[in-house]
Amino acid sequence: MVECAENIGVPRASGMFRHALHAVAFISEEKIATKVKYFKNTFRWTDAEVGMAVSKYPTVLNKSKESLQRKFEFLISEVGLESAYIAHRPVMLGLSLEGRLRPRYYAVKFLNENGLLKCSPSYSTVFTETEKAFKEKFICPHKEAAPHLEEDYDAACKGELPANFRFT
Repeated sequence: MVECAENIGVPRASGMFRHALHAVAFISEEKIATKVKYFKNTFRWTDAEVGMAVSKYPTVLNKSKESLQRKFEFLISEVGLESAYIAHRPVMLGLSLEGRLRPRYYAVKFLNENGLLKCSPSYSTVFTETEKAFKEKFICPHKEAAPHLEEDYDAACKGELPANFRFT
């Protein structure tokens, strides 16, 4: 297992090494190779990008292809991120599409479209912040201008995504 973890690009001294051990514990080298090939073919990642993604987030090897595909397509087609951007921030592929990625994207999109943000934030930061930090930065400051934002965001997190976030 130790050799396999090192072979996927995670050095023993790395803080991610124990995560790499856990990721490869119940997966064969053949399945790892198949997943690497999947990343290269489906996400069009280079060898370096696959290596970076796996070394930063080894658990990506354990995610189902279907789940990865849905999240990747959302991040590319709806959010507008580049494939290489995702490879450098692979933890986004481990987050819940319905419970985190979509609701946060729509909340920030609503704020941008209504001129409530001074500048567009990094989606990597938006998606990976704790729930408390996200609400403090993006929901609470806009309670007066967008009184239904918190309610709409909370509903979206429960899978009840409103057609539009309400502004009045």
